[in-house]
Amino acid sequence: MLEPGEIFGQFPARPPQRQTCGSLQELQIHPRGIQLLCRQGCWSVQVLTPRLLRLRFSPSGEFLPRRSWDVALADEEWPPAFFELQESPTQVHLATSQVQLQIDRDPLRFSFRDPQGQVFCADLPAGLSWGSDDIRLVKSLHPAERIYGLGERAGLLNKRGRRYSHWTRDCWGYDAQSDNLYLAIPFALVLRPGLSYGLFLHCTHWSQFDLGQADPKQWAIEVRAPELDYYLIYGPTPALVLQTYTQLTGRTPLPPLWALGYQQCRWSYASAAQVLAVAKQFRQRQIPCDAIYLDIDYMRGYRVFTWDPRRFPEPAQLMAQLHEAGFRGVAIVDPGVKFDPEADYAVFDEGLAQDFFIRRADGHLFHGYVWPGKVLFPDFSCPEVRRWWGSWQRVLTQAGVDGIWNDMNEPALNDRPFGDGGQIVDIPPDAPQGPPEERTTHAEVHNLYGLLMARASREGLEQLNPARRPFVLTRSGFAGIQRWAAVWTGDNQSSWEHLEMSLPMLLNLGLSGVSFVGADIGGFGGNATPELFARWMQMGILYPLMRGHSALGTRPHEPWSFGLEVETICRQAIQLRYQLLPYLYSLFWESSQTGSPILRPLLYEFPDDPQTYEISDQALLG
Repeated sequence: MLEPGEIFGQFPARPPQRQTCGSLQELQIHPRGIQLLCRQGCWSVQVLTPRLLRLRFSPSGEFLPRRSWDVALADEEWPPAFFELQESPTQVHLATSQVQLQIDRDPLRFSFRDPQGQVFCADLPAGLSWGSDDIRLVKSLHPAERIYGLGERAGLLNKRGRRYSHWTRDCWGYDAQSDNLYLAIPFALVLRPGLSYGLFLHCTHWSQFDLGQADPKQWAIEVRAPELDYYLIYGPTPALVLQTYTQLTGRTPLPPLWALGYQQCRWSYASAAQVLAVAKQFRQRQIPCDAIYLDIDYMRGYRVFTWDPRRFPEPAQLMAQLHEAGFRGVAIVDPGVKFDPEADYAVFDEGLAQDFFIRRADGHLFHGYVWPGKVLFPDFSCPEVRRWWGSWQRVLTQAGVDGIWNDMNEPALNDRPFGDGGQIVDIPPDAPQGPPEERTTHAEVHNLYGLLMARASREGLEQLNPARRPFVLTRSGFAGIQRWAAVWTGDNQSSWEHLEMSLPMLLNLGLSGVSFVGADIGGFGGNATPELFARWMQMGILYPLMRGHSALGTRPHEPWSFGLEVETICRQAIQLRYQLLPYLYSLFWESSQTGSPILRPLLYEFPDDPQTYEISDQALLG
């Protein structure tokens, strides 16, 4: 049986023999923590705040350097935190004002205690082990504990009893049982009455959480990486956990006010005339709307940073007309750059001349197939590539485009042209990436591809329009994506199941630090019924990101497309959204300061009430 992550052949099977670190041989004390030299390998424990500890294990004894794409705050950027250390023949005790760490010497194991002495996040006897390409850690689960977060996950709110791997992928047709989706956020928020903690697995390689599926009493953490690295965040409430977690990974900046209004999208409004016709309908029917999106058909042959001269001949004029009518324009940008050596396509020519595209391990350019056909992929892990990409957005901003929509950035690609029966594939894991000073392979940065593209987009907009707050929307990302972009839940379907799933998906994203989130209202794939669309719109006014969207080949999904009764319901719902804007804006400000979700599960405000722990169909707006 293949392991998760091996279905595309990236990873060899786990070898049968495992090694362990054994007993503690030597304890070294440092200003910010301790280092534990074991019979095999080495542990580092850093005390960053009284609530936040970083624990790292390296089989070789050498720890990886900090990366330029890392968390918002490095270890040395935290103010010094006081801790006490006590030793006995069998144990070492490290204590801050909020949490205690007990370390058993032989075999070496960790367990944590809160100020009341309650044990949590304790290593089991199986403890830590590793093979030739993986490291595994097993911890206990308290019978009362429930587990949330993990970013973008389908199904019910509580994730205990499931197994999840972290590997971004295009996942058209996902359902409640799906594993890998568009985002990979290896952060778990654990809750039981009187106690809450978070565990952020600081690993961009493929990783996996078994949250009690194999054994309901234990939690197994696995990484395919050279070291194990995680942050332990003590609450005792979910709000305090998230406050610390977002201090570490970053918080959602205050967005432009228009981005909180209703936004209309379709694949595709295929001409400037169609865009203006939709805008006119909104105004004539007195349905509030702040933004209209341009999908891939505005481009010339799907080439990024171009305009189709026939369907969008005067983009600046189009944007001016939208602005005059009170709309903002948001344009899609995909990462794949068309391989176009015979044409006059400056994005391709510049990227090739400056060696900005990903190459295979043998030095040849890597290519895949997306909408334009054969494409190359920029290496966004290089700062100069991000600056170059961000500057190309001038083609859009100079025409008056107000926001950037990053799609297909897991990245999504096929092994042959679309429509030719191909399969979804990944960039080879051994493809070299990154600048010379931190050269790595795609295996380490695959999960970061969408985040780094969104970073390039946001930083580029800040350079191009420094007086305006940027708006970037992304499909893919990693922990910390909230610093760079809003997120939507990808290619959902027009079904009651997906309407129901949207709420726990958005709630768990909020519990993962990503507060500016939404799901496509009405469902992207398939045809919504009038009742489904009306109910979805009524739900959608509570989404932090409120956007309607629909796929190529589906029936129209604008609010008036389902008859007068549904149009009236939608108008009333969207008008209520606009009445809530001052309140929503205050919540976004709060989130920018504390990391709090906009849309919150009941357990967030009532963490000591177990009756709230399994509620997936109710939420609080603030």
